[in-house]
Amino acid sequence: MSFLHPEFLYYLLPPMFILFGFLLTQKESQAQFFSTQVMDKLRVSANTLTLKARNALFLLVGTLVVVALAQPVVKDAKIQIKAKSADIMIALDISDSMLAKDVYPSRLESAKQKALILLKDAPNERLGVLAFAKNSYLVSPLSFDASAVAFLLSKLDTQSITQKGTDFLSMLEVLANTQTKTEKKYLLLLSDGGDKSDFSKEISYAKKHNIIVFILGMGTKKGAPIRKKDGSFIKFNDEILISKLNENIATFATQTGGVYIENTVSSKDIKAMFNEMQRVSEKKELKSQEIQKYIPLFYYPLGIALFILLIAMSSMSKRVKVDVPNIVTLFLLSFLLVDLEAGVLDFLELDKAKTAYERGEYEQSAKIYEEHGKKTQNNRSYFNAANAYYKQKEYKKALELYAKSVDLSKEKSSHFEAKNFANMGNAQVELKEQSSLVRAKELYEKSLAIVEDELVRENLEAVKKELEKQKQEKQNKKQDQQKEKNKDNKQDKNKDQKNEDQKNEDEKNKDQNKQDTDESNSDNSSKKKEEKDKQENSKPDKSQENNETKEQKQELQNLSEEDNATKDEDKEEQKDSPSSTQTKQMSDAELQKWINQLQTKQKTYLYQLNKPKEGHNDNEKPW
Repeated sequence: MSFLHPEFLYYLLPPMFILFGFLLTQKESQAQFFSTQVMDKLRVSANTLTLKARNALFLLVGTLVVVALAQPVVKDAKIQIKAKSADIMIALDISDSMLAKDVYPSRLESAKQKALILLKDAPNERLGVLAFAKNSYLVSPLSFDASAVAFLLSKLDTQSITQKGTDFLSMLEVLANTQTKTEKKYLLLLSDGGDKSDFSKEISYAKKHNIIVFILGMGTKKGAPIRKKDGSFIKFNDEILISKLNENIATFATQTGGVYIENTVSSKDIKAMFNEMQRVSEKKELKSQEIQKYIPLFYYPLGIALFILLIAMSSMSKRVKVDVPNIVTLFLLSFLLVDLEAGVLDFLELDKAKTAYERGEYEQSAKIYEEHGKKTQNNRSYFNAANAYYKQKEYKKALELYAKSVDLSKEKSSHFEAKNFANMGNAQVELKEQSSLVRAKELYEKSLAIVEDELVRENLEAVKKELEKQKQEKQNKKQDQQKEKNKDNKQDKNKDQKNEDQKNEDEKNKDQNKQDTDESNSDNSSKKKEEKDKQENSKPDKSQENNETKEQKQELQNLSEEDNATKDEDKEEQKDSPSSTQTKQMSDAELQKWINQLQTKQKTYLYQLNKPKEGHNDNEKPW
């Protein structure tokens, strides 16, 4: 423990002890004339505190008050404070064209008012002022003293600079010379744009020197004449000059990375400009300081001093039995009669838990908060303990305590309950499970039903997208499994069909071998008969031979037509069948025709028509 102002102890306690020392040792004035025995007989016994006892209590009270003034504290933690600012230079056009009154009361006065509003709304920024016409001048360097800058700004008028015209390049040169560092420079320009149409030189110079220009256009597109102080209008070639807002200056702002806004009657334009400048600008650290944080303890000695003072000022008789412990008990019970959520001294424990949480000691903080919640059934203690467990990534434990906080909450449909539901949703998301995402969606919806919050709404949309994504992935996986299953079934069918075709082919070869054997036997038996017939008929019958040839041709033609018809039917069945590689099994009549054809021992290409060619397109149309 230490004291923030120990000088009170040094300068007040010694003289106070000396004073009360004299008071305590001083005798009563009557004691100078009478002895102690006589005074005891003359004194009326009031059975109250004696003077010395009261003075001793007053001394104790004074000592405790001085200790409280010295501010006893306990060191808590150190806080790093950093001063950051985006240095902004305000450039005010004070050429004669700014005297036009198309903006009330005039362009110049309106620009000065908007600059003063900026100084008021940006107390934490360093601001400076430039004034320019044909030449440019520094009115105020960058400063945190907004009142001084405002005073200098309010005194500007068109008479401050005698040279006429508007030169933006000279103004940029002045800004570059006042801020020689390489960091980005931010310039707020309040001007009507002059009469220049090409700002390429200014843009190039600004980019070279890292100057970002924000322009508030002063004036209107319709324009107005420029009135001098004597009441006459400024003329050009004997004609009254109408000054209009030069919209070409917008490129000067946008191409340097800044923003262009036209002026309005209200102050919304300069406030919108300041918001844009804060969004674009990069604040740099100007100063950093470390501050010690303390826990004050002055209320302890002060409270005790008030209690002792109450006793010293009272006149309780000694004849009345006074039970001091009972008085203390009644004093404590007066606190307990109030419907409190914590004990009288529980704030110290809670402050310790809060300090541990801020230091990142989440385990200690969670333990203190949870114990306090169990002892007092305080829903906020459970809520804080759940936050600490959440920081430790113990999400299930955090969910348990969040649920207890909701059950014990007396603030139904309040911001606290909405925040509780939102934190439960965050914990469910961190579990990274399918069921937890669904639960998180429900909790976010409960929170939004109580209080609409943009961050909770974004979390809800993210959870919905993740659930939709998982659902789509599950469907795709199911479709892939179905395709794989169909592919396996198709392969099994093809394999069965091939086995069946191979079996038919083997049977056909077997029948063919049997026919060849029978034919061989028949040939051997009829060979002798043919030789005998040869001898009897030395010349063959030509008519009979012609008839046999015609019959063979006719039979082959019929066979070819039947095969073509069979082929067309097979193609139609291939087209309608689930497997394009499956072939139709040959009927017994067709098989017999093929066998008869083979028995003729004639070579023919018709046998190979049932075999698919390489590279054959199964989807080819039959025509």
